[in-house]
Amino acid sequence: MKSQIDHLVIAAHSLQQGVEWCQSVLGVTPAAGGEHEKYGTHNRLLKIATPGFPVAYLEIIAINPEAVIEKKPPPTRWFDLDNKELQAELKNSPRLIHFVTNTSSIQDARHAWKAQGIDRGPIIHASRKTPKGLLQWQITVRPDGDRLFNGTLPTLIQWGKPEATDPMQLHPRNHLPRSKVSLKSLMVSHPSASKIKLAYESIGLDHIEITEGPANLIATLQTPKGLVTLESLGI
Repeated sequence: MKSQIDHLVIAAHSLQQGVEWCQSVLGVTPAAGGEHEKYGTHNRLLKIATPGFPVAYLEIIAINPEAVIEKKPPPTRWFDLDNKELQAELKNSPRLIHFVTNTSSIQDARHAWKAQGIDRGPIIHASRKTPKGLLQWQITVRPDGDRLFNGTLPTLIQWGKPEATDPMQLHPRNHLPRSKVSLKSLMVSHPSASKIKLAYESIGLDHIEITEGPANLIATLQTPKGLVTLESLGI
């Protein structure tokens, strides 16, 4: 099994706040994203790929106040976006809260973690509309929306329909313009570092430094404003 960083998740209280943060902190304007009808969220995207992280992009995501979720009761939103404490923090500023890992077999990756006592949640089929058609993917989302381990254990994703012969052709990074922002490193600190390291190794996820300590997700980016470090700070 092989896995790699798919994208970093920046949560914002509103999408406009997220765009302004991106312009101020990273020195660029994020590209258009779309809406996620199932969870009532929307996003903006930024390509941050490098040779070490060839498919990486950055997602700025927020609750869409105009979304209408037809399912009653509505599902708990992904990435803890319904968490009141998280939303209180986001009122001050957008924050790096999580990352998503692209894996060659989402079923096998999920089972590997389940064998370690980690329930990453069921596999959900999701989609959003784009100017070039419907973008589809499979993703693990717990019913409670919990990111787990303070956001340091990634959500699993596999792009395209289950029967797609080349799912990476449908990856968002193929349609994103170059942004002048690139991911240099991603580091994880957590009291359960040994368990997280074992979880990463079991799905073939590498190039991430893991240390034992206070919960934190640390991404270093090269930007038009120089090196910028983003931290989750245990949120």
